Amino acid sequence: MNKELTWKLLSSSYIHKGPWATLRIDKCEMPSGKIVEDYYVLEYPNWVNAVAITEDNKVLMVKQYRHAAGVVSLEIPGGVVDPGEDAVHAIRRELLEETGYQFDEFELICTVYGNPSTANNQTFTYFTKGGKKVQGQHLDEHEELIVEEYTVDEVKQLLLNNEIKQAMHCAGLFYGMIKLGAL
Repeated sequence: MNKELTWKLLSSSYIHKGPWATLRIDKCEMPSGKIVEDYYVLEYPNWVNAVAITEDNKVLMVKQYRHAAGVVSLEIPGGVVDPGEDAVHAIRRELLEETGYQFDEFELICTVYGNPSTANNQTFTYFTKGGKKVQGQHLDEHEELIVEEYTVDEVKQLLLNNEIKQAMHCAGLFYGMIKLGAL
């Protein structure tokens, strides 16, 4: 971290604490000495997702409605890291719950921030292959999603056509395509 660019936290207080998002307001001092009175920070849990390749060499994708944007979004499977849970356990659990596919080995291929200007959480993207369908979906109360399978070439075309709108998933797919030798 560049020390000359780092802000000093002077105080912090919470405006809202919720199960999925928390909003706090910070007072900070910039390296120049300027005081930032009201800097709003969204606290989210960390997220995981996966570029998951089935034993038939297909890329697992899910479609689901995203209310904040009002869109049906084509994404790679993933979700929230629960408190005290490690990221690998979370992605293994999310893949099984969302898709019914079981995967055994995971490789972290990227860690990104959705918006480090206003949010504090990270998204960990894993690469895994050889997944086998072992059960039906076990979705959370507010989840409704459709599992789809695509070839690597189809995923590349979806990216080129701007049909995958979730930025962190695009980043993960970029690294996944490199891992697969497709880029």
